[in-house]
Amino acid sequence: MSSLDEYYNTFNEDKRLLSRHGRIELYISMHYIHKCLEKLAEELGKEKKDIRILDIGAGTGAYTIPLSEEGYDVTAVEPTHPNLGRLKKKAQKAKVYEGNALKLSRFDDDYFDLIIMFGPMYHLKNDDDKRQAMLQAKRVLSPNGYMFVTYIMNEYAVLTYAFTENHALECIENKSLDENFHCVALEDDLYSYTRTEDMDAINRICSMKKIMRFTQDGPANYMRRTTNAMDEETYELYTKYILSICEREDLFGAAGHVVDVLQK
Repeated sequence: MSSLDEYYNTFNEDKRLLSRHGRIELYISMHYIHKCLEKLAEELGKEKKDIRILDIGAGTGAYTIPLSEEGYDVTAVEPTHPNLGRLKKKAQKAKVYEGNALKLSRFDDDYFDLIIMFGPMYHLKNDDDKRQAMLQAKRVLSPNGYMFVTYIMNEYAVLTYAFTENHALECIENKSLDENFHCVALEDDLYSYTRTEDMDAINRICSMKKIMRFTQDGPANYMRRTTNAMDEETYELYTKYILSICEREDLFGAAGHVVDVLQK
């Protein structure tokens, strides 16, 4: 098994997304996906069944399954065998393939109207691979289509792992944290962490137009215990609050996940 296979063989992504902080991530992501799908339907004059969606790094189908059940033409690509097996069992209305973000040669140019890439950029550790993933997705995206690309933010990792969990000195010593407190992915690491200027650089090099940027979870990952202790009425209000601030640029850097919505 690959290191990612081993990781996802024990990590329960479904359980994470059903947690309270995970449900906020899902809710906000689907809010913006639906907004773009509505625009596509209006601009292209297409019905749901004619709008083609590609979910790259689809995991166990958190987005593939509901979107396909809503009637969209959804194709999913997933590289890890544990997640792929679960996805194939659950996704009855979507086309599911084994594959990864670096090679989308099975798909034609300009084919998909909307692309979701919520996992690949934080598992790809070097800039060349990230650029290749972006360019592969760009090739198969239609000129009027939208691409959603998620990153895990640098300061989230520094504040939680390095300082809250007291690994800062260790990270400096093993050079996984440089003198500017920028995370450096080591050979055995499964994740890489990004700053907004890194996202801008990838977009610029790949000639992608940023339509908007939002955070999927804002401060929710920092407040897991508080979130879990909320009564339902407070939690509903808290979710509305996160949605109300998720486009604020001053909060992007320290958020858990940040999404770029892009066009060619």
